[in-house]
Amino acid sequence: QVQLVESGGGSVQAGGSRRLSCVASASIYSTNCMGWFRQAPGKEREGIATIDSDGRTTYADSVKGRFTISKDNAKNTLYLEMDSLKPEATAMYSCASRVVAWCAGMTRYAYKIWGQGTQVTVSS
Repeated sequence: QVQLVESGGGSVQAGGSRRLSCVASASIYSTNCMGWFRQAPGKEREGIATIDSDGRTTYADSVKGRFTISKDNAKNTLYLEMDSLKPEATAMYSCASRVVAWCAGMTRYAYKIWGQGTQVTVSS
């Protein structure tokens, strides 16, 4: 079973930036759909960004223009660059994988491989 390990979380002031990383235990990024999700306290987990095996990206409206998803296939690493952070971005951020080449959406139930998450806290 492939394992995903996130890092990069922490505390940041509103307006600041943070980069999250997700390292996979196997070479899946060139073949799998990958996504970033977040879950705020008391809320359901939501998809925020996906990247297909060929590098095509999709963003939720709430983060479009401020967050950037990318990957380095050679390093088995997925990234989420977050800029202009707002307090409402405070959440547990997790990466996830679908064993298909194209993501075709951010429905969390379609993603079967998950990391343990990394906490991001944005203070005002």
